[in-house]
Amino acid sequence: MANVDGKWECKVNSPMGEQQFTLTVASAGSSFTGSAEGGMGTMDLEGEVDGDELIWPMRVTKPMPITLNCRATISGDTLEGKVSAGFMGSFTVTGTRA
Repeated sequence: MANVDGKWECKVNSPMGEQQFTLTVASAGSSFTGSAEGGMGTMDLEGEVDGDELIWPMRVTKPMPITLNCRATISGDTLEGKVSAGFMGSFTVTGTRA
């Protein structure tokens, strides 16, 4: 199981351009709590840890209300995955441990 805890400086390549946010993760077994802070504001998160993967929803309100379903693999100090945004498709997310 990878060490997923910490602060991650993340970037999402969305149709509205590159979006940046800081993901904070504190795991406990197969789940985690934390937060995301960026251009969409700050929100509390809850998700699951599956080996070296983080899986979590982000319910954003800006620029429109939508639930983003996020899945990222942790490898050392890097994070790489996908953000699914319903009818808007899916985009890559990358990050590094701060």
